[in-house]
Parts: sequence; structure tokens; C-alpha cells
Amino acid sequence: MLAAIIMTLVYSVTGEPAAAEQFRVASYNVSLYRQQSGQLVEDLQAGSSQARDVARVIQRVRPDILLLNEFDFDEQGEAARIFRASYLAISQGANLKPLKYPHHFFAAVNTGLPSGIDLNQNGQLDEPADAFGFGRHPGQYGMLVLSRFPIDRDQARTFQKFLWQEMPGHQIPRDYYSPATSARLRLSSKSHWDLPIRIGKQTLHLLASHPTPPVFDGSEDRNGRRNHDEIRFWADYVAADTGRSGYQYDDRGQRGGIAAHSHFVIVGDLNADPNDGDSRSGAIQQLLTHPRINSRLVPASQGGLAAAKKQGQANQTHHGAAEYDTADFSDQVSGNLRVDYVLPSNELEIKSAGVYWPREQQEGADAIQASDHRLVWIDLKMPGQKK
Repeated sequence: MLAAIIMTLVYSVTGEPAAAEQFRVASYNVSLYRQQSGQLVEDLQAGSSQARDVARVIQRVRPDILLLNEFDFDEQGEAARIFRASYLAISQGANLKPLKYPHHFFAAVNTGLPSGIDLNQNGQLDEPADAFGFGRHPGQYGMLVLSRFPIDRDQARTFQKFLWQEMPGHQIPRDYYSPATSARLRLSSKSHWDLPIRIGKQTLHLLASHPTPPVFDGSEDRNGRRNHDEIRFWADYVAADTGRSGYQYDDRGQRGGIAAHSHFVIVGDLNADPNDGDSRSGAIQQLLTHPRINSRLVPASQGGLAAAKKQGQANQTHHGAAEYDTADFSDQVSGNLRVDYVLPSNELEIKSAGVYWPREQQEGADAIQASDHRLVWIDLKMPGQKK
């Protein structure tokens, strides 16, 4: 199905993509994280079968703009370089063409970054749960954006250091965190990025993040509350005409959200299902019902439906449609959920969308086991482009 929808870009004499009639944006949690710093680079250099499978999926779907969640950050960008050059730029199988992304973006994240605070209140200060975002080393579970279109790095905004308590009406559990601790808590478990991407003469803002899972805590629901507010950050950010974004400041001190008439796509593993799972009530609905966001066409797959039927157990208790699932989680605990999103602003025309989840025995089905998440994609047109 996906191979038939692959689009062809028109390139200018400079080698950059010209204004495409339509373009594909995707989000994919690739599970390319490792337990030790530098280990991902070593694995990619040695030849990783997991990374090859991830590349196979990407080469089948062929997105033009792609967010990778859970791709370990290293300051020199060596993992990103190797993955682009030695995996994506080389065919990973019959009928799979190499992919080259001339533009990419990565930056530091909060995962694994020591906070110096006993955040889980067990008497220790240096555990993964005591980092600003859960992680065993700085940069674990990082983010990477790949693009065929130019990224305006000078205008890119990151919100890694934005303090949670600076959000009006935040959901910090005051009975759990002391005032001194609350004063140092960062909102983003990884980061929030606003990346302006130039498509022809227009700009698309890619709004990328990976909120914390709303589990692994106690009755105070500190992770569920944080997940809710990490999602809310984007709901406020794109509501500039209402004044809701005035409190937000980026890592360079610039305040405010996105301009009222900007084109944007929100992407990421947001760790919240509209109907099932453990996220707080209404968490993802902050985006799905937002007046500036078009969420009417829901990416789907027949593979997700088949998997839920075969696996049963927790999936049998779900209220949401299984064809919308994007993650294959524990059958006993949560079942499969819709947690990965590509959500465009209203003025962008949606042409098609999907979740890359082949049925068993279908071509490419073996490659999806590289991650417990599935790639989600959407085909778009910028306003004013010819039909």
C-alpha cells in the first residue's frame, strides 16, 4: 500500500528539493537507545541489524521530513552521521532505494542529565529517575530530525530548560515535590523543538517532542501530570492569537509561541492514547480537539487491527479502534495503543495518511520488530499549491 503512494520530488539545480506538490511527514520511535553512553555509535559502526530494520521501514515509507524518537544523542552527532550514511543511504533490500537526507537537526535533551535532586525520594541522588528526564546517561532516548528540505537552524527554537512551574495552571504534584524541588523541575523530559523548514517559498514549523510515559510513578501521578503538561505545551504554543503562549520562553530567552498564521505539524511519541492506557483524562484531547489542528483523518493500518485480535488479553478491553494503534505494548498490562502522532495545522491539505504496520507474512512485516512503535505518516500540501 505504502509503496504505491511514494512521491517524487523535483529538485532544483542546487540539489535542494523545489516546492513539492505534496510532501510526507512522519514520526517514528525507533528504540535506538542504549544503556551506556557511546554504545549506539559503536553498534552502528559494527553493523546493527536493528538499525538496518529501522532503515528498511524508512526506505519503504520514504518520508520527506522525519522525527526519530529514542535515538541516543551524542554531542558530535556521530550516531546521526553513521545512520544516515551507512544505513539510510544504502539500500537495505530488494526494491528498496537508498534515501539521502541533506538536512538534519539534533540537540541536547534532558534524559539522563543529572538534576542533583532526589526526585524519586529514595535517598539517592544519582539514579536514572533523578535525572531531569529519566535516563541512564545524558542523551539516552534522544531525538533526531531528518529532512529533504532545508532547516532554518538560526531560527530553530529549543525548550529544554523551560521550568515546569512557569506554566500557568501546571499540574505539579505539590504534595510530592517541595517548593525548592519544584523551582528546579524542567517541563520537558527530553525537549520541545520548533524547527522552521523551508518548503519552496513557504515555511513549515515542525513541532517535535517526546513526553514522558504516564506510568512508573505512584499515587501522586507525577509522570502522568508531567505528560499532560508536556502535551499542553504545544496546545498553548499554537494558540498565539488567544494569548495562551505568552509565558513560554526558549533556551535563548525568546518568549511566546508560534505566530498566529504559521503553518505547523506536531510530531512525536506523545505517550497518550485518546481512549485507553494510563494518561490523564483529556491529555491528548488538548491537541485532537484544538481549533488550530486538523485531526479528522486518523492514520490507520490493517496490521494493527490484526495484531490486537491475535494478541487479545488487554486489547480486548480497549475502547479505541485497533486500526489506529501505533505501538505494540504488553498484552497483559496495557495492550496496543495509539501514542504516536503527526498533527497538521488546519490550513494544510491532508492527502493521505497511514501507520506502517503490515500484517504477518506481508512484505516488510519482519522489519517492524526493530521497535515496539510503528512509523506514522501523513501526506500534505501547503496552502496555495496547485492541485
